[in-house]
Amino acid sequence: MMKWLKRIALALVAGMVIALSINAYVVFSQSNDLKTVDEAQAFDADCILVLGAGVRGSEPSLMLRDRLNQGIALYNAGVSDRLLMSGDHGQADYDEVNVMKQFAIDAGIPSSTIFMDHAGFSTYESLIRARDVFEVQKVVIVSQKDHLYRALMIAESLGLEAIGVAAEDIPYGGQLARTLRETLARIKDFIMVPFEPKPTFGGPVISIHGDGDLTND
Repeated sequence: MMKWLKRIALALVAGMVIALSINAYVVFSQSNDLKTVDEAQAFDADCILVLGAGVRGSEPSLMLRDRLNQGIALYNAGVSDRLLMSGDHGQADYDEVNVMKQFAIDAGIPSSTIFMDHAGFSTYESLIRARDVFEVQKVVIVSQKDHLYRALMIAESLGLEAIGVAAEDIPYGGQLARTLRETLARIKDFIMVPFEPKPTFGGPVISIHGDGDLTND
């Protein structure tokens, strides 16, 4: 009995070491691709990809608002003349992307330069759809710093040329749980992404170099 308990304990320790090593690798391998707004200006990106977060009715959450403000700042700095808002619009009564687009329009960004990906249900789906649906090859990704490490790892695995610019990174509610969830998500995506599972929805190609209003609903 004791031998089996020792074996189980050793297996648990080994699993933890592997998991922590994967997490550390994802963070350190992508650190050099985190850039400032000024550094991003030389990147010649196809678009600025703003990853979705929660909304409350027609209002973005604080976390999403910070992402949107950074995406708008990048647009105004000339990093790209295309914004891709990617988030969850899987239900009629929950719509991240129209809230995101309206926020940018209210900030003075022309509607035709703002694209919406209504099926960006996860970081992976946002990036593979950016590649396959919107024909993005070079992308500036906007999210909070902790999230960007995983997003950049996914982009690299999918063959995208990508850099990340972090939104303002302040303590948000539920930060501890979010940190744990992000750590587990890095491990999951590190294992899953090389297999390139199909996203929930495909769809016809809508070139990022065309008219963003084609994504309106």
